[in-house]
Amino acid sequence: MAIYAHILGETPVTLWGLSSRERYRRVLKPVGVSVMMDDLSLLKPDDSVLIVRGDYLVDSRILQAMTKSSNIMLEVPVGTSRAIIAAHVPANLAIQTRAVLALERSVTTLPSSVRIEKLGDQLSSFDPRLRKSEPPFAKPIKPDTKRTLEERLFASSYKSVTDLVTKWLWPSPAKSAVRLCVAAGLRPNHVTTISLILVLAAAVLFMKGLCGWGLAAGWLMTFLDTVDGKLARVTVTSTRFGHLLDHLLDLIHPPFWYLLWGLGLDAFTPGIPWLSLRLAIWAIFIGYIIGRLVEGVFRKCLGGFVIFCWRPIDSYFRLVTARRNPNMILLTASLVAGRPDLGLVAVTVWTILSSLVLLMRLGVAVYARTHGPLQSWLAEATERGSGHSLAVRLFTNQVATPR
Repeated sequence: MAIYAHILGETPVTLWGLSSRERYRRVLKPVGVSVMMDDLSLLKPDDSVLIVRGDYLVDSRILQAMTKSSNIMLEVPVGTSRAIIAAHVPANLAIQTRAVLALERSVTTLPSSVRIEKLGDQLSSFDPRLRKSEPPFAKPIKPDTKRTLEERLFASSYKSVTDLVTKWLWPSPAKSAVRLCVAAGLRPNHVTTISLILVLAAAVLFMKGLCGWGLAAGWLMTFLDTVDGKLARVTVTSTRFGHLLDHLLDLIHPPFWYLLWGLGLDAFTPGIPWLSLRLAIWAIFIGYIIGRLVEGVFRKCLGGFVIFCWRPIDSYFRLVTARRNPNMILLTASLVAGRPDLGLVAVTVWTILSSLVLLMRLGVAVYARTHGPLQSWLAEATERGSGHSLAVRLFTNQVATPR
C-alpha cells in the first residue's frame, strides 16, 4: 500500500522561503511519503492519502505521526469553533474527506471508522531529538502572521538543553544569519563546509601560537555550528552526508584544538610541579573520551535519550559541562588575562571534573534502571502540566504563537 500526500489549497505566504506545499513535501519525505497526488481519482484501491490544508502550518511531528495510522482526522480550534485541517484516509474515502476539509461537506458524512483527534493526541510533547519539551502546534498561515510563524519555527529548531553560549548568546544573531542564508540561497552544507575550514584555520593558528586569531576563528566556527543546524531545520533541508559531517566535526575537533593550543604555548608554567603539558593533554583526551562514552552508554543502554535530559540537575549541568563552548570561555578568559597556559590548565581540571560528574550520574542511572524504565523530566513535566519551576522556565519551549 502506498501513501500519497494531497495539499488542499495554498497560500502565497512563504515561511523561511518555502511554500507550504514544498515544506510538507520535505517534511513527509523522510517517512516515505514522497509523491504529491493532486488528482485523488488516480489513487488505487489499496492506497491511502494524507490530506493537509495548505493554509495551515502543521507541526511536522504531527504529520509524520499521522502517516502511521489511517482513518484519522486532525481537528484544531479556530476562534470559538473547530476545523479539520488534516486527515489520513484510505483511497475510497479520499474525495469525500477532501470535501470535508474544504468545508463543502459535513464531517458527519464520513463513516464512524474515521476518528477525530486533537493536538497532543498524536504524540508526546517531549522531543528527544531536540532535547526539549514543546507542545505540538498547528496555526493558520496569513500575511500578518508570517513573521511570528517564522519565529515559531526558528524557536522550534533550537535545542532547549544545551550549553550556555548556544542557549543565550547565539539565538538572536543566529536567527539573523539564517535569514541571510535563506535570502542568499545558501544551504546547510555550505555553512558546514565553512565551519570545517574554520576548524582547520583555528587549529593552525593555535599551533602557531596565534591564540587570539585562533579564538576568533574558533568562536566564528561555533556560531556557524549553530546556524547550519537551524538553517537545516527551518528549511527542512538536510542530507545524510551533511548530518554526518556536522556530527563528526563536533565530535572530533575539540580535544585537538586543546592539544594544538598547548603545543603553541611559549611556556607552560602553571605553578603545579607535577603537572606537565603532556600530562594535561592526556588528561583532556581521556576525560573527553570518558564523557562521550558515558553519554553514549546512557543513551543506548539506559534511557534512550541524552543523559542531560534525565533529571533537571543534568540539564543544568549541560549548560557548563566541559564541552567546546564552555571550554572556549576558559581559554578566552586566560588569554585576556595574559596566561594562556592557565587556560589549558582550567580546561584540564574542568574536563576531569565533568567526566567524574558524568560517571557518577551514570552510576545513579544504572541503579535507577534496576527499578524501572528511565524517563526524561521534560516528558514528566509536560504530562503533569507543572510549568512554573525555574527548570521548566529555562528548558521547556514556551513560544508564543499567533492565534
